Amino acid sequence: MAKRFETLSDGLRDWIERQHIFFTATAAPSGRVNISPRPTTSFRVLGPNQAAYLDRTGSGNETAAHIRQLNRITIMFCAVEGPPSILRLFGTAEVLSRGSAAYEDLLASAYGGEEPSGARQIVRIDFDLVQTSCGYGVPLFDYQNERASLENWSNAKSAEELQAYQRLNNQTSLDGFPSGMFEDS
Repeated sequence: MAKRFETLSDGLRDWIERQHIFFTATAAPSGRVNISPRPTTSFRVLGPNQAAYLDRTGSGNETAAHIRQLNRITIMFCAVEGPPSILRLFGTAEVLSRGSAAYEDLLASAYGGEEPSGARQIVRIDFDLVQTSCGYGVPLFDYQNERASLENWSNAKSAEELQAYQRLNNQTSLDGFPSGMFEDS
């Protein structure tokens, strides 16, 4: 049975910290809907109605492009080990560009100033609805470890090579919407 809450309780916050993956869903007014998996190591609860995740370079940048068009976002966590459960955060989001004052402030306060290789932006979420549901249909998995692939890939590139990749692959969505990367440069 689904339950709704206006804020994130300490118990649900603790549950989030024990998960290994979350999904972010966004859509522009037209075009494709995007759902992206992310590691919870990048996710931070900032308050009862605010969270953020540090986003690293990927094959695209749909989330940022969609948020610029329509800032709605849904974050979903699924328990893949232990008791079944799903948690969703419904709200709006803002993309904090790497190097901006807001990015640097949040990097310092929520991430201890530690920026992983390939960091490209922070997505800050203001949510007004928290929903939990049973998760009975989610398969049971055994967590093994975080993948080293992204870390290895970004560490193997120079700053210039990484920026060239981002310029080629992260400036527009699949539907041609601008992501906002490099607009200030």
